[in-house]
Amino acid sequence: MTLTGLTTQHNGLSSLGQVHGSLFARFATRAGLPGDAPLCHVVNAVHAIPYGRPGSRTAEGVIQEWKGTCSTKHALLARLLAERWPESQPRLVHRVYRVSRSSVLRRYGGVAAGAVPEGGLTDVHRYLVIILAGREVRIDITFPGDQAWDGHRSMPLACGQGRDFPAGDDPDAEKAALEASYCDPQVREPFIASLALASGLAGTA
Repeated sequence: MTLTGLTTQHNGLSSLGQVHGSLFARFATRAGLPGDAPLCHVVNAVHAIPYGRPGSRTAEGVIQEWKGTCSTKHALLARLLAERWPESQPRLVHRVYRVSRSSVLRRYGGVAAGAVPEGGLTDVHRYLVIILAGREVRIDITFPGDQAWDGHRSMPLACGQGRDFPAGDDPDAEKAALEASYCDPQVREPFIASLALASGLAGTA
């Protein structure tokens, strides 16, 4: 049996009532998912959360404010999978990569491209790796407008080629350190804000 077909039998729990108060229970209630939602449905429910930086940059903040970025949405998904499907061994990965104005124009449109300097910028992206049927599968649920996960194959990453840094015990501190080392906050922050705006415009199109 693949993880896709697994329902919530972990630890004998099969309903939200039996996991009352857990992160999964709070998420499932907010997302309108049943207590026995399969893995694929959970991944795509996080994927569907609007892109935007929550005031509380935590998994709980995403659920409360119902928006998140690559950092917070993948942090939420990693915790949900660790709680419900620990055999999937979710691991966060950070990628340092270059962003060009032309690539942003093609992918996100003129609003976001306008925030990219002519020479481009350096960003740090977060995605997730899980073990499915004995192999590694990449999951990237950053932008809700991207194609949903099929439950089997790796998803395209919402970033370009770059250098990957597997996260350790403190992913947020590690990502912050990478941003401090590689990124210019005066350039990166307006870019992140433009992505949220562009994503919102796409959602209303």
